[in-house]
Amino acid sequence: MNGFEAQQRQESLKRRWQEITSVPECPRPASSLPNFMSTKPKTFPGFEDDDLVSTMIPPVTVVLEGRSICQRISLHKHASYHSLAKALRQMFVDGSSDSGGSTASESSAGDHDLDLTNAVPGHLIAYEDIESDLLLAGDLNWKDFVRVAKRIRILPAKGGSRKGTAGAA
Repeated sequence: MNGFEAQQRQESLKRRWQEITSVPECPRPASSLPNFMSTKPKTFPGFEDDDLVSTMIPPVTVVLEGRSICQRISLHKHASYHSLAKALRQMFVDGSSDSGGSTASESSAGDHDLDLTNAVPGHLIAYEDIESDLLLAGDLNWKDFVRVAKRIRILPAKGGSRKGTAGAA
């Protein structure tokens, strides 16, 4: 009987240990318990997760090299790179005081051919990401670009002249 009593004692101690270490549950009706394992999280009607995230992203700074004044643009208000190129063209080419009236009429006629390579003539459009790396705009899909872009930089396409003068000095 010593073996039987020892086994009962071990089972009794095990049950008590489980009772002590277990978290007590609040008594609720079974119908009010949420079933997290089988249901998807609820979202607002008409919003996908990506759309909701993109509306919380603050505007990014747009810097045109050689100008002392920056502008800000809300990327989540644009649907694609084409829309961004159109906005950049309006900011820096059509809206600038040094451009002639013919440039504005040419840009409105050729909007369907507009992309990041020709949005600001003679310039490349790059961006700084969250890690402050400088990358060429257009390499990522649009939604990823909106998430990671911290600053848009418009750089002269022919930057070799600056390096040549620095090397000579």
